[in-house]
Amino acid sequence: MHISNTTKKVRSGIEFDKQFGSVIPPIYLSANYTFEDLGERREYDYSRSGNPTRSVLANTLSDIEGGSGSVVTSSGLSAVNLLLQLLKPGDLVIAPHDCYGGTWRILNALSQKEHLKVLFLDLNNTEELEAALKLKPKQVWIETPSNPLLRIVDIEKICSLAHKVDAQVITDNTFLSPLLQNPISLGSDYVLHSTTKYINGHSDIIGGCVVANSKEKSDELMWWANATGVTGSVFDSWLTLRGLRTLEVRVTKQQDNAIRIAEYLSSQKEVTKIYYPGLTTHENHHVAKKQQKGFGAMLSFELNLDFENMKTFISKLNHFSLAESLGGVESLIAHPYSMTHASMSAEAKKIAGISEGLIRLSVGIENAEDLIYDIDNALK
Repeated sequence: MHISNTTKKVRSGIEFDKQFGSVIPPIYLSANYTFEDLGERREYDYSRSGNPTRSVLANTLSDIEGGSGSVVTSSGLSAVNLLLQLLKPGDLVIAPHDCYGGTWRILNALSQKEHLKVLFLDLNNTEELEAALKLKPKQVWIETPSNPLLRIVDIEKICSLAHKVDAQVITDNTFLSPLLQNPISLGSDYVLHSTTKYINGHSDIIGGCVVANSKEKSDELMWWANATGVTGSVFDSWLTLRGLRTLEVRVTKQQDNAIRIAEYLSSQKEVTKIYYPGLTTHENHHVAKKQQKGFGAMLSFELNLDFENMKTFISKLNHFSLAESLGGVESLIAHPYSMTHASMSAEAKKIAGISEGLIRLSVGIENAEDLIYDIDNALK
């Protein structure tokens, strides 16, 4: 019998407890578990390597992403680091030139230490990508929509090209969540999430996960997660599972709000450019429409303001909090140049197109009219 992802998210772990019959799955806070007898290990022995609460979350995330297994990690960057354990010294990694600042930072730092080689490319430049693939990379990282410029790349096309040279493809699906995009169905070997964001949705935990497209890959990730100790905490896993149950209702509302804000911003003279894949003016709107089930609740735009006027604009907002992160029920505003992407060099930011006039919004579930009025008042 087919069960929709909507039902899977809501019902995950329900009636999991057979001892007392609790509806919601319990939190197993025990660090260790007894053996049945000498030489007879139970399913769980030590919570770093395995925990019942974390397993419910991992199995659910794997299921709704269409994977064959997943690892829940202590943060999104722990998930990034876990995937890098699959490399050998000197291996080549291809990554987007406009990827998340934390991903750029760790790849750049490991490259400088000669632990790996990295090429930051515009993955929409097919000629540039094909030339790089001739160098036989081990991993190709995709981030679509990208952070913070909401660039869209064709996952299926890149996977096809990468697999011809036996490169494994990793897709960061944080901006859309499993609700709006499923990269494994498009050919990706691994899907990465910062569960801090939409999956949890309440800005009260730090977490991550990696979903693999085969049991063999999943088992290898589990081995490295145990060896490096990057697995997520039990309590955070329980909170994330709770947040996951409302993913669809939250993101549906957030997306509706984002579309209305994007349409409003498109008509404002102070806004010189807007980045939102849901607008038909977005250069890769057609690709987003093909591979996504929605356009999400993240958007960015350029303001023709100097730094002091930018500070004034932000200070006048009442319903957007100036903070990093994204995906929570509350609306956030960020200045990527000085915040989320501050670790990137000025040259790297210039190449990626991250200007000092760029603003990023994570749109929440507040009333859309209130949010639009707030922005309008601050612009005036």
